[in-house]
Amino acid sequence: MAAPVACEALTAAAFAPFGQVLSATSGVGVVANQGTAMRVNWAAALHNLRADAKPNLAIFRSAARTLPLQLALLERHPCSTQAFLPLVVSRMLVCVAPTLADGSPDLAQVRAFIGDSGQGVNYNVGVWHHPIVALDRDADLAMLAWEDGTALDCQEHWLALPITVAQG
Repeated sequence: MAAPVACEALTAAAFAPFGQVLSATSGVGVVANQGTAMRVNWAAALHNLRADAKPNLAIFRSAARTLPLQLALLERHPCSTQAFLPLVVSRMLVCVAPTLADGSPDLAQVRAFIGDSGQGVNYNVGVWHHPIVALDRDADLAMLAWEDGTALDCQEHWLALPITVAQG
């Protein structure tokens, strides 16, 4: 059995190969709303590779889980980025993997990140990841991806052996 994957803090630098970390402090802000707000523009690199796909802004309610956690599958969105923005979140677990030359996930290189209540993520097109996991308490998250109702919306890769993710 492989050693557990240890969680690390969700930082922009560590997550950069997989996408962007979204937060109010993730970019240069400009004053907005008559000086009562700070607006961070272009916080994520959003992409859609299908002309007929439409943006789907969905709300996920995720039941809280605990660590250690067994990962049984990874998924990817081969034609769209996918962003998750916290609405009500304590902490969340974000697990990702690079892609091998044959298109499958590199299970030997799985990484696990713990994001806090003020952080979201935007997965780059085609990035293998585990579905979002709420930690500490149930969570509500907004999700944005381009979808057209076909199998290219989401591809799943079921693992022959589970991968354990443990607290770092």
